[in-house]
Amino acid sequence: MRFGQKLTRDLRAGCVVIVLAVVAAACGATSPPPFDDSLTFDPGTEEDRAALFDFLVQSTMEWDAFASLPDHPYYRAHPKGIDVEAEMLRFRDDLLQADTDEKMWHALWAISNARRDRHLRVSPVEGGLVLPEHLGRRVEAPIRFEPDFSDLEDRFFFVADLADGIDEMIRGPAPAPGDRLVRVNQREANEYVEAMRPYQRYSVENGFWWNLAGEITRTSEYVPHAEFFGETLVLELERRNGGRYTVELPYLEPRNIAWQGHGERAYPGFFHVSELTGFETYDLYLPDDDRLPLVLLQWHGFRADLPEAMDRLMEYAEANDLLDRHVIVDATHSRGGSRGAYAVQRLQPRPFRTTFGNLMVSEATERWVEDRIRRIRANPASASETVDGGNWLLDWLETDVRMAISEGRRYTNSVPFKGAHLPKWADGIIDPAPVHFRGGMTVWLSTRGGSHLDQFASQVVDNDLAHVMGMGSGGFSNTWQTTEVLRFPTTGRPIAEYQWSLGHSLRPNGEILQYNPAEVHEYIPQTRDNYFDYHPMLLRRTLDRLGLDR
Repeated sequence: MRFGQKLTRDLRAGCVVIVLAVVAAACGATSPPPFDDSLTFDPGTEEDRAALFDFLVQSTMEWDAFASLPDHPYYRAHPKGIDVEAEMLRFRDDLLQADTDEKMWHALWAISNARRDRHLRVSPVEGGLVLPEHLGRRVEAPIRFEPDFSDLEDRFFFVADLADGIDEMIRGPAPAPGDRLVRVNQREANEYVEAMRPYQRYSVENGFWWNLAGEITRTSEYVPHAEFFGETLVLELERRNGGRYTVELPYLEPRNIAWQGHGERAYPGFFHVSELTGFETYDLYLPDDDRLPLVLLQWHGFRADLPEAMDRLMEYAEANDLLDRHVIVDATHSRGGSRGAYAVQRLQPRPFRTTFGNLMVSEATERWVEDRIRRIRANPASASETVDGGNWLLDWLETDVRMAISEGRRYTNSVPFKGAHLPKWADGIIDPAPVHFRGGMTVWLSTRGGSHLDQFASQVVDNDLAHVMGMGSGGFSNTWQTTEVLRFPTTGRPIAEYQWSLGHSLRPNGEILQYNPAEVHEYIPQTRDNYFDYHPMLLRRTLDRLGLDR
Protein backbone atom coordinates (compact mmCIF):
# COMPACT_ATOMS: atom_id res chain seq x y z
CA MET A 1 0.00 0.00 0.00
CA ARG A 2 1.28 3.46 -0.85
CA PHE A 3 1.87 5.90 1.99
CA GLY A 4 -0.65 8.26 0.39
CA GLN A 5 -3.43 5.71 0.86
CA LYS A 6 -2.56 5.09 4.50
CA LEU A 7 -2.14 8.75 5.35
CA THR A 8 -5.46 9.67 3.78
CA ARG A 9 -7.21 7.39 6.25
CA ASP A 10 -5.18 8.75 9.16
CA LEU A 11 -5.94 12.36 8.34
CA ARG A 12 -9.64 11.74 7.75
CA ALA A 13 -10.15 10.06 11.12
CA GLY A 14 -12.66 11.99 13.19
CA CYS A 15 -13.35 14.57 10.48
CA VAL A 16 -16.73 15.11 8.91
CA VAL A 17 -16.06 16.66 5.51
CA ILE A 18 -17.74 16.61 2.14
CA VAL A 19 -15.40 15.46 -0.62
CA LEU A 20 -16.32 16.74 -4.05
CA ALA A 21 -14.22 15.84 -7.08
CA VAL A 22 -13.84 18.80 -9.41
CA VAL A 23 -11.46 19.66 -12.21
CA ALA A 24 -9.89 22.97 -11.27
CA ALA A 25 -9.82 25.30 -14.24
CA ALA A 26 -7.74 28.47 -14.28
CA CYS A 27 -9.44 31.72 -15.22
CA GLY A 28 -10.44 31.59 -18.89
CA ALA A 29 -8.84 28.18 -19.43
CA THR A 30 -10.47 25.54 -21.63
CA SER A 31 -11.33 22.11 -20.27
CA PRO A 32 -8.22 20.03 -19.58
CA PRO A 33 -7.54 16.95 -21.68
CA PRO A 34 -8.78 13.58 -20.37
CA PHE A 35 -6.64 12.24 -17.57
CA ASP A 36 -4.89 8.91 -18.17
CA ASP A 37 -4.88 7.23 -14.75
CA SER A 38 -2.62 4.43 -15.98
CA LEU A 39 0.33 6.81 -15.72
CA THR A 40 2.41 7.01 -12.56
CA PHE A 41 2.25 10.38 -10.87
CA ASP A 42 4.80 13.07 -11.55
CA PRO A 43 4.71 16.71 -10.43
CA GLY A 44 4.11 17.99 -13.96
CA THR A 45 5.99 20.67 -15.81
CA GLU A 46 6.76 24.12 -14.53
CA GLU A 47 3.93 25.39 -16.75
CA ASP A 48 1.54 22.89 -15.14
CA ARG A 49 2.53 24.07 -11.68
CA ALA A 50 2.27 27.75 -12.67
CA ALA A 51 -1.30 27.16 -13.85
CA LEU A 52 -2.01 25.34 -10.58
CA PHE A 53 -0.69 28.24 -8.52
CA ASP A 54 -2.80 30.72 -10.48
CA PHE A 55 -5.86 28.57 -9.82
CA LEU A 56 -5.11 28.37 -6.09
CA VAL A 57 -4.84 32.15 -5.79
CA GLN A 58 -7.99 32.75 -7.83
CA SER A 59 -10.08 30.10 -6.04
CA THR A 60 -8.89 31.27 -2.61
CA MET A 61 -9.91 34.83 -3.35
CA GLU A 62 -13.28 33.72 -4.76
CA TRP A 63 -14.17 30.78 -2.51
CA ASP A 64 -12.50 31.25 0.86
CA ALA A 65 -14.57 33.05 3.49
CA PHE A 66 -11.47 34.18 5.37
CA ALA A 67 -9.58 35.65 2.45
CA SER A 68 -12.24 37.89 0.95
CA LEU A 69 -12.03 41.44 -0.29
CA PRO A 70 -12.50 44.33 2.15
CA ASP A 71 -15.72 45.64 0.60
CA HIS A 72 -18.08 42.99 1.91
CA PRO A 73 -19.93 43.56 5.20
CA TYR A 74 -18.19 40.78 7.11
CA TYR A 75 -14.62 41.63 6.23
CA ARG A 76 -12.15 41.36 9.08
CA ALA A 77 -8.43 41.77 8.55
CA HIS A 78 -5.92 39.40 10.06
CA PRO A 79 -4.62 40.66 13.40
CA LYS A 80 -1.22 41.36 11.86
CA GLY A 81 -2.67 42.87 8.68
CA ILE A 82 -1.75 39.80 6.63
CA ASP A 83 -2.42 40.04 2.90
CA VAL A 84 -3.37 36.46 2.01
CA GLU A 85 -2.62 36.78 -1.70
CA ALA A 86 0.80 38.28 -0.98
CA GLU A 87 1.50 35.49 1.52
CA MET A 88 0.63 32.87 -1.09
CA LEU A 89 2.93 34.55 -3.60
CA ARG A 90 5.85 34.01 -1.21
CA PHE A 91 5.67 30.30 -2.01
CA ARG A 92 5.02 30.50 -5.76
CA ASP A 93 8.63 29.72 -6.64
CA ASP A 94 8.62 26.77 -4.21
CA LEU A 95 5.74 25.27 -6.16
CA LEU A 96 7.16 26.08 -9.59
CA GLN A 97 10.52 24.53 -8.68
CA ALA A 98 8.98 21.46 -7.02
CA ASP A 99 10.34 18.74 -9.30
CA THR A 100 9.37 15.87 -6.97
CA ASP A 101 6.09 14.82 -5.40
CA GLU A 102 7.46 15.46 -1.91
CA LYS A 103 8.58 19.01 -2.70
CA MET A 104 5.21 19.74 -4.27
CA TRP A 105 3.40 18.38 -1.21
CA HIS A 106 5.28 20.72 1.14
CA ALA A 107 4.83 23.71 -1.18
CA LEU A 108 1.06 23.11 -1.18
CA TRP A 109 1.04 23.02 2.62
CA ALA A 110 2.84 26.37 2.81
CA ILE A 111 0.44 27.91 0.26
CA SER A 112 -2.58 26.59 2.16
CA ASN A 113 -1.27 27.81 5.51
CA ALA A 114 -0.91 31.36 4.17
CA ARG A 115 -4.60 31.76 5.03
CA ARG A 116 -3.94 31.36 8.76
CA ASP A 117 -6.81 28.96 9.37
CA ARG A 118 -6.02 25.97 11.56
CA HIS A 119 -8.98 24.06 10.15
CA LEU A 120 -7.67 23.98 6.59
CA ARG A 121 -5.31 21.24 5.46
CA VAL A 122 -3.98 19.27 2.50
CA SER A 123 -4.47 15.49 2.30
CA PRO A 124 -3.28 12.76 -0.08
CA VAL A 125 -5.77 11.45 -2.62
CA GLU A 126 -5.92 8.23 -4.60
CA GLY A 127 -4.06 8.70 -7.88
CA GLY A 128 -2.39 11.86 -6.61
CA LEU A 129 0.98 12.71 -5.12
CA VAL A 130 3.01 9.63 -4.16
CA LEU A 131 4.74 10.43 -0.90
CA PRO A 132 7.76 8.66 0.58
CA GLU A 133 7.27 6.23 3.43
CA HIS A 134 9.27 8.33 5.88
CA LEU A 135 6.56 11.03 5.89
CA GLY A 136 4.13 8.50 7.31
CA ARG A 137 6.38 7.30 10.10
CA ARG A 138 5.60 9.11 13.36
CA VAL A 139 8.48 9.11 15.82
CA GLU A 140 9.20 11.28 18.84
CA ALA A 141 12.17 12.26 20.98
CA PRO A 142 11.93 11.52 24.74
CA ILE A 143 11.55 15.19 25.73
CA ARG A 144 8.66 17.67 25.57
CA PHE A 145 8.46 21.46 25.44
CA GLU A 146 5.89 24.11 26.31
CA PRO A 147 5.88 27.85 25.49
CA ASP A 148 6.44 30.61 28.01
CA PHE A 149 3.97 33.48 27.40
CA SER A 150 5.18 35.85 30.14
CA ASP A 151 6.47 38.32 27.52
CA LEU A 152 4.55 38.27 24.24
CA GLU A 153 7.45 40.07 22.57
CA ASP A 154 9.86 37.35 23.68
CA ARG A 155 8.08 33.99 23.83
CA PHE A 156 10.33 30.96 24.28
CA PHE A 157 10.15 27.20 24.84
CA PHE A 158 11.14 25.35 28.01
CA VAL A 159 11.47 21.68 28.94
CA ALA A 160 8.05 20.54 30.15
CA ASP A 161 8.47 16.78 30.56
CA LEU A 162 10.98 13.97 30.16
CA ALA A 163 10.72 10.26 29.48
CA ASP A 164 11.36 7.75 32.21
CA GLY A 165 14.92 6.49 31.91
CA ILE A 166 16.02 9.44 29.77
CA ASP A 167 19.53 9.36 31.26
CA GLU A 168 20.12 6.08 29.42
CA MET A 169 18.78 7.43 26.11
CA ILE A 170 20.71 10.66 25.59
CA ARG A 171 24.21 11.89 25.02
CA GLY A 172 25.05 14.86 27.19
CA PRO A 173 23.97 16.23 30.57
CA ALA A 174 20.51 15.40 31.91
CA PRO A 175 17.94 18.09 31.01
CA ALA A 176 15.85 19.55 33.82
CA PRO A 177 12.22 20.67 33.63
CA GLY A 178 12.19 24.43 33.03
CA ASP A 179 15.44 24.60 31.03
CA ARG A 180 15.15 26.99 28.08
CA LEU A 181 15.50 25.88 24.45
CA VAL A 182 18.32 27.76 22.72
CA ARG A 183 19.01 25.81 19.52
CA VAL A 184 17.38 23.03 17.48
CA ASN A 185 19.87 21.06 15.39
CA GLN A 186 21.76 23.77 13.48
CA ARG A 187 19.28 26.62 14.04
CA GLU A 188 18.98 29.20 16.79
CA ALA A 189 15.56 28.85 18.44
CA ASN A 190 14.08 32.04 16.93
CA GLU A 191 15.39 31.10 13.48
CA TYR A 192 13.89 27.63 13.89
CA VAL A 193 10.50 29.12 14.83
CA GLU A 194 10.34 31.25 11.68
CA ALA A 195 11.58 28.43 9.45
CA MET A 196 8.80 26.17 10.76
CA ARG A 197 6.07 28.81 10.55
CA PRO A 198 5.01 28.15 6.90
CA TYR A 199 4.27 24.50 7.73
CA GLN A 200 2.10 25.18 10.79
CA ARG A 201 -1.67 25.62 10.80
CA TYR A 202 -2.74 28.36 13.21
CA SER A 203 -5.09 31.33 13.47
CA VAL A 204 -3.65 33.36 16.37
CA GLU A 205 -0.02 33.84 17.34
CA ASN A 206 -0.28 32.24 20.76
CA GLY A 207 -1.88 29.22 19.10
CA PHE A 208 1.07 28.98 16.73
CA TRP A 209 3.51 28.79 19.64
CA TRP A 210 1.39 26.30 21.55
CA ASN A 211 1.13 23.97 18.57
CA LEU A 212 4.77 24.36 17.54
CA ALA A 213 5.90 23.25 21.02
CA GLY A 214 4.70 19.76 20.17
CA GLU A 215 6.30 19.79 16.72
CA ILE A 216 9.87 20.34 17.94
CA THR A 217 10.38 16.79 19.09
CA ARG A 218 8.22 14.69 16.74
CA THR A 219 8.09 14.12 13.01
CA SER A 220 5.02 15.00 10.96
CA GLU A 221 3.90 14.48 7.39
CA TYR A 222 3.65 18.17 6.54
CA VAL A 223 7.12 19.32 7.67
CA PRO A 224 10.04 18.69 5.24
CA HIS A 225 12.08 15.93 6.85
CA ALA A 226 15.32 16.67 5.03
CA GLU A 227 15.25 20.27 6.23
CA PHE A 228 14.19 19.79 9.85
CA PHE A 229 14.94 16.24 10.98
CA GLY A 230 18.04 14.06 11.24
CA GLU A 231 18.78 10.61 12.56
CA THR A 232 18.77 12.14 16.04
CA LEU A 233 17.59 15.40 17.61
CA VAL A 234 20.35 17.74 18.79
CA LEU A 235 19.31 20.49 21.21
CA GLU A 236 21.11 23.25 23.01
CA LEU A 237 19.47 24.12 26.32
CA GLU A 238 20.05 26.75 28.99
CA ARG A 239 19.81 26.21 32.74
CA ARG A 240 18.04 28.75 34.90
CA ASN A 241 21.48 29.89 36.10
CA GLY A 242 22.50 30.67 32.51
CA GLY A 243 24.73 27.67 31.86
CA ARG A 244 24.31 26.12 28.41
CA TYR A 245 24.73 22.51 27.33
CA THR A 246 24.03 20.28 24.33
CA VAL A 247 22.15 16.98 24.25
CA GLU A 248 21.55 14.44 21.50
CA LEU A 249 18.35 12.39 21.69
CA PRO A 250 17.05 9.43 19.68
CA TYR A 251 13.70 9.25 17.94
CA LEU A 252 11.42 6.54 19.36
CA GLU A 253 8.01 5.07 18.65
CA PRO A 254 5.56 7.12 20.78
CA ARG A 255 4.02 3.96 22.25
CA ASN A 256 7.42 3.07 23.70
CA ILE A 257 7.78 6.30 25.72
CA ALA A 258 6.61 6.49 29.34
CA TRP A 259 6.54 10.09 30.56
CA GLN A 260 7.54 11.31 34.00
CA GLY A 261 4.38 13.42 34.14
CA HIS A 262 5.69 16.90 34.97
CA GLY A 263 2.97 19.52 34.59
CA GLU A 264 0.07 17.07 34.40
CA ARG A 265 -3.27 18.48 35.52
CA ALA A 266 -3.98 18.07 39.23
CA TYR A 267 -6.71 19.38 41.53
CA PRO A 268 -5.52 19.16 45.15
CA GLY A 269 -8.37 18.42 47.52
CA PHE A 270 -10.59 16.91 44.79
CA PHE A 271 -11.28 13.29 43.85
CA HIS A 272 -12.33 11.72 40.57
CA VAL A 273 -15.94 10.48 40.54
CA SER A 274 -15.72 6.90 39.31
CA GLU A 275 -19.47 6.62 38.68
CA LEU A 276 -19.18 9.01 35.73
CA THR A 277 -16.23 7.63 33.79
CA GLY A 278 -15.88 6.67 30.16
CA PHE A 279 -17.26 9.83 28.59
CA GLU A 280 -15.29 11.55 25.84
CA THR A 281 -16.75 14.92 26.84
CA TYR A 282 -15.62 15.32 30.48
CA ASP A 283 -14.50 13.75 33.76
CA LEU A 284 -16.14 14.83 37.02
CA TYR A 285 -14.22 15.81 40.17
CA LEU A 286 -15.69 16.67 43.58
CA PRO A 287 -14.02 18.14 46.69
CA ASP A 288 -12.85 15.82 49.44
CA ASP A 289 -14.64 18.12 51.89
CA ASP A 290 -18.31 17.79 51.00
CA ARG A 291 -19.01 21.17 52.59
CA LEU A 292 -17.12 22.91 49.77
CA PRO A 293 -19.89 23.86 47.30
CA LEU A 294 -18.04 23.06 44.05
CA VAL A 295 -18.20 20.76 41.06
CA LEU A 296 -15.16 20.51 38.75
CA LEU A 297 -15.39 19.23 35.18
CA GLN A 298 -12.18 18.33 33.37
CA TRP A 299 -13.50 19.14 29.90
CA HIS A 300 -12.10 17.02 27.04
CA GLY A 301 -14.16 18.41 24.16
CA PHE A 302 -17.60 18.76 22.64
CA ARG A 303 -17.66 15.18 21.53
CA ALA A 304 -20.33 12.91 20.06
CA ASP A 305 -21.45 11.70 23.49
CA LEU A 306 -22.06 15.24 24.82
CA PRO A 307 -25.88 14.98 25.11
CA GLU A 308 -25.69 11.62 26.85
CA ALA A 309 -22.82 12.80 29.05
CA MET A 310 -24.63 15.99 30.10
CA ASP A 311 -27.89 14.15 30.77
CA ARG A 312 -26.03 11.66 32.95
CA LEU A 313 -24.27 14.51 34.79
CA MET A 314 -27.57 16.22 35.55
CA GLU A 315 -29.10 12.98 36.82
CA TYR A 316 -26.10 12.47 39.10
CA ALA A 317 -26.10 16.10 40.29
CA GLU A 318 -29.82 16.04 41.06
CA ALA A 319 -29.59 12.72 42.89
CA ASN A 320 -26.62 13.91 44.98
CA ASP A 321 -27.87 17.42 45.77
CA LEU A 322 -25.17 19.18 43.72
CA LEU A 323 -27.27 21.58 41.62
CA ASP A 324 -26.66 24.59 43.88
CA ARG A 325 -22.89 24.20 43.67
CA HIS A 326 -20.54 26.43 41.69
CA VAL A 327 -19.27 24.72 38.52
CA ILE A 328 -15.61 24.93 37.44
CA VAL A 329 -15.00 23.94 33.80
CA ASP A 330 -11.33 23.18 33.11
CA ALA A 331 -11.25 23.56 29.31
CA THR A 332 -7.51 24.25 29.09
CA HIS A 333 -6.96 21.01 27.12
CA SER A 334 -10.33 20.91 25.38
CA ARG A 335 -10.86 19.87 21.78
CA GLY A 336 -13.68 21.09 19.54
CA GLY A 337 -16.80 19.31 18.31
CA SER A 338 -20.41 20.50 18.37
CA ARG A 339 -23.56 21.18 20.43
CA GLY A 340 -21.86 23.30 23.08
CA ALA A 341 -25.12 25.18 23.72
CA TYR A 342 -26.58 21.91 25.03
CA ALA A 343 -23.89 21.98 27.71
CA VAL A 344 -24.31 25.71 28.46
CA GLN A 345 -28.04 25.13 29.05
CA ARG A 346 -27.18 22.77 31.90
CA LEU A 347 -24.04 24.29 33.41
CA GLN A 348 -25.60 27.60 34.51
CA PRO A 349 -29.04 29.17 35.23
CA ARG A 350 -29.48 32.03 32.74
CA PRO A 351 -30.91 32.39 29.20
CA PHE A 352 -28.20 33.18 26.64
CA ARG A 353 -27.73 34.07 23.00
CA THR A 354 -26.03 31.40 20.93
CA THR A 355 -23.56 31.82 18.07
CA PHE A 356 -24.71 32.42 14.49
CA GLY A 357 -23.24 31.44 11.14
CA ASN A 358 -23.48 32.08 7.41
CA LEU A 359 -22.07 30.82 4.12
CA MET A 360 -20.08 32.71 1.52
CA VAL A 361 -21.64 32.25 -1.92
CA SER A 362 -19.27 30.67 -4.43
CA GLU A 363 -19.00 27.77 -6.85
CA ALA A 364 -17.50 25.64 -4.11
CA THR A 365 -20.32 26.50 -1.70
CA GLU A 366 -22.97 25.66 -4.28
CA ARG A 367 -21.47 22.21 -4.84
CA TRP A 368 -21.16 21.65 -1.11
CA VAL A 369 -24.73 22.74 -0.39
CA GLU A 370 -26.30 20.42 -2.95
CA ASP A 371 -24.21 17.50 -1.71
CA ARG A 372 -25.10 18.31 1.91
CA ILE A 373 -28.81 18.40 1.09
CA ARG A 374 -28.58 15.02 -0.64
CA ARG A 375 -26.76 13.51 2.30
CA ILE A 376 -29.22 14.77 4.92
CA ARG A 377 -32.17 13.63 2.80
CA ALA A 378 -30.63 10.18 2.43
CA ASN A 379 -29.45 9.92 6.04
CA PRO A 380 -30.65 12.44 8.68
CA ALA A 381 -27.99 11.06 11.05
CA SER A 382 -25.39 12.81 8.88
CA ALA A 383 -26.56 16.07 10.52
CA SER A 384 -25.24 14.77 13.83
CA GLU A 385 -24.43 18.23 15.20
CA THR A 386 -28.15 19.12 15.36
CA VAL A 387 -30.69 18.32 18.07
CA ASP A 388 -33.64 17.91 15.67
CA GLY A 389 -32.26 15.48 13.09
CA GLY A 390 -31.26 18.21 10.67
CA ASN A 391 -34.73 19.59 9.82
CA TRP A 392 -33.88 23.19 10.72
CA LEU A 393 -30.60 22.98 8.86
CA LEU A 394 -32.24 21.43 5.82
CA ASP A 395 -34.92 24.13 5.74
CA TRP A 396 -32.27 26.84 5.67
CA LEU A 397 -30.14 25.13 3.01
CA GLU A 398 -33.07 24.42 0.69
CA THR A 399 -34.64 27.87 0.93
CA ASP A 400 -32.48 30.78 2.12
CA VAL A 401 -29.14 29.40 0.97
CA ARG A 402 -30.37 28.35 -2.46
CA MET A 403 -32.00 31.76 -2.85
CA ALA A 404 -28.76 33.54 -1.93
CA ILE A 405 -26.92 31.46 -4.54
CA SER A 406 -29.50 32.10 -7.27
CA GLU A 407 -29.46 35.83 -6.56
CA GLY A 408 -25.67 35.98 -6.63
CA ARG A 409 -25.25 37.39 -3.12
CA ARG A 410 -21.84 37.41 -1.52
CA TYR A 411 -23.05 35.89 1.77
CA THR A 412 -26.20 34.14 2.91
CA ASN A 413 -28.26 35.40 5.83
CA SER A 414 -26.91 34.62 9.28
CA VAL A 415 -28.85 32.06 11.33
CA PRO A 416 -28.41 30.29 14.68
CA PHE A 417 -25.30 28.20 14.13
CA LYS A 418 -25.92 25.27 11.73
CA GLY A 419 -29.57 25.12 12.80
CA ALA A 420 -28.19 22.99 15.61
CA HIS A 421 -30.38 24.31 18.43
CA LEU A 422 -32.83 26.76 16.83
CA PRO A 423 -34.56 27.36 13.47
CA LYS A 424 -33.43 30.04 11.01
CA TRP A 425 -36.02 32.62 12.13
CA ALA A 426 -35.08 32.47 15.83
CA ASP A 427 -33.43 35.34 17.72
CA GLY A 428 -30.78 33.01 19.09
CA ILE A 429 -31.95 33.11 22.72
CA ILE A 430 -31.79 29.72 24.43
CA ASP A 431 -33.31 29.06 27.86
CA PRO A 432 -31.61 26.90 30.46
CA ALA A 433 -32.66 23.26 30.61
CA PRO A 434 -35.32 22.28 33.18
CA VAL A 435 -32.57 20.75 35.31
CA HIS A 436 -29.43 22.90 35.53
CA PHE A 437 -26.73 24.06 37.92
CA ARG A 438 -27.71 27.18 39.86
CA GLY A 439 -24.55 28.15 41.70
CA GLY A 440 -22.56 30.08 39.06
CA MET A 441 -19.66 29.06 36.83
CA THR A 442 -15.93 29.59 36.37
CA VAL A 443 -14.21 28.56 33.12
CA TRP A 444 -10.47 27.99 32.65
CA LEU A 445 -9.24 28.43 29.07
CA SER A 446 -6.01 28.18 27.10
CA THR A 447 -4.92 28.80 23.52
CA ARG A 448 -4.31 25.07 23.07
CA GLY A 449 -7.79 24.44 21.59
CA GLY A 450 -10.32 26.25 19.43
CA SER A 451 -13.09 25.60 16.90
CA HIS A 452 -16.21 24.77 18.91
CA LEU A 453 -14.29 25.65 22.08
CA ASP A 454 -14.08 29.18 20.62
CA GLN A 455 -17.87 29.15 20.30
CA PHE A 456 -18.37 27.90 23.84
CA ALA A 457 -16.03 30.60 25.17
CA SER A 458 -17.79 33.34 23.21
CA GLN A 459 -21.21 32.23 24.50
CA VAL A 460 -19.93 32.28 28.07
CA VAL A 461 -18.12 35.63 27.78
CA ASP A 462 -20.51 37.60 25.53
CA ASN A 463 -23.51 36.58 27.65
CA ASP A 464 -21.66 37.16 30.94
CA LEU A 465 -22.40 33.64 32.14
CA ALA A 466 -19.13 32.88 33.93
CA HIS A 467 -15.84 34.23 35.19
CA VAL A 468 -13.20 33.15 32.66
CA MET A 469 -9.54 32.69 33.64
CA GLY A 470 -6.34 31.73 31.85
CA MET A 471 -5.66 32.54 28.19
CA GLY A 472 -8.01 33.08 25.24
CA SER A 473 -8.87 30.13 22.99
CA GLY A 474 -7.34 29.43 19.57
CA GLY A 475 -9.59 31.61 17.38
CA PHE A 476 -10.25 29.21 14.50
CA SER A 477 -14.01 28.72 14.32
CA ASN A 478 -15.93 28.85 11.04
CA THR A 479 -19.15 27.25 9.82
CA TRP A 480 -17.96 24.47 7.52
CA GLN A 481 -15.05 23.59 5.25
CA THR A 482 -15.28 22.02 1.82
CA THR A 483 -12.73 19.47 0.64
CA GLU A 484 -12.19 19.13 -3.10
CA VAL A 485 -9.81 17.14 -5.24
CA LEU A 486 -7.16 19.52 -6.52
CA ARG A 487 -6.11 18.87 -10.13
CA PHE A 488 -3.71 20.34 -12.63
CA PRO A 489 -5.77 22.79 -14.73
CA THR A 490 -3.66 21.79 -17.74
CA THR A 491 -3.96 17.98 -17.61
CA GLY A 492 -6.73 17.10 -15.15
CA ARG A 493 -4.34 14.93 -13.15
CA PRO A 494 -5.39 14.68 -9.47
CA ILE A 495 -2.88 16.03 -6.97
CA ALA A 496 -4.28 16.12 -3.43
CA GLU A 497 -7.35 17.04 -1.43
CA TYR A 498 -7.44 20.75 -0.62
CA GLN A 499 -9.77 22.63 1.72
CA TRP A 500 -11.54 25.98 1.63
CA SER A 501 -13.45 27.76 4.39
CA LEU A 502 -17.13 28.23 3.58
CA GLY A 503 -18.48 30.74 6.06
CA HIS A 504 -18.18 32.81 9.22
CA SER A 505 -19.02 31.91 12.78
CA LEU A 506 -20.52 34.96 14.49
CA ARG A 507 -20.18 35.53 18.20
CA PRO A 508 -23.29 36.34 20.26
CA ASN A 509 -22.09 39.98 20.24
CA GLY A 510 -22.17 39.97 16.41
CA GLU A 511 -18.41 39.91 15.76
CA ILE A 512 -16.74 37.40 13.45
CA LEU A 513 -15.13 34.71 15.59
CA GLN A 514 -12.26 33.71 13.30
CA TYR A 515 -8.98 35.30 14.56
CA ASN A 516 -11.10 36.98 17.26
CA PRO A 517 -11.55 34.70 20.31
CA ALA A 518 -13.34 36.01 23.38
CA GLU A 519 -11.11 37.76 25.89
CA VAL A 520 -10.74 36.17 29.30
CA HIS A 521 -11.68 38.17 32.38
CA GLU A 522 -8.53 37.25 34.27
CA TYR A 523 -5.48 36.81 32.04
CA ILE A 524 -3.06 34.27 33.53
CA PRO A 525 -0.39 33.35 30.98
CA GLN A 526 1.40 30.03 31.12
CA THR A 527 5.08 30.50 32.01
CA ARG A 528 7.90 28.19 32.97
CA ASP A 529 7.58 29.54 36.52
CA ASN A 530 3.91 28.55 36.90
CA TYR A 531 3.56 25.65 34.43
CA PHE A 532 4.29 22.86 36.90
CA ASP A 533 1.69 24.25 39.33
CA TYR A 534 -0.64 25.90 36.78
CA HIS A 535 -3.89 24.04 37.48
CA PRO A 536 -3.51 24.01 41.28
CA MET A 537 -2.83 27.77 40.96
CA LEU A 538 -6.02 28.28 38.93
CA LEU A 539 -7.91 26.31 41.54
CA ARG A 540 -6.48 28.39 44.41
CA ARG A 541 -7.35 31.64 42.62
CA THR A 542 -10.86 30.41 41.93
CA LEU A 543 -11.39 29.51 45.58
CA ASP A 544 -10.01 32.88 46.69
CA ARG A 545 -12.29 34.73 44.29
CA LEU A 546 -15.32 32.80 45.57
CA GLY A 547 -14.29 33.43 49.17
CA LEU A 548 -14.10 29.73 49.95
CA ASP A 549 -11.90 28.21 52.65
CA ARG A 550 -9.28 25.96 51.10
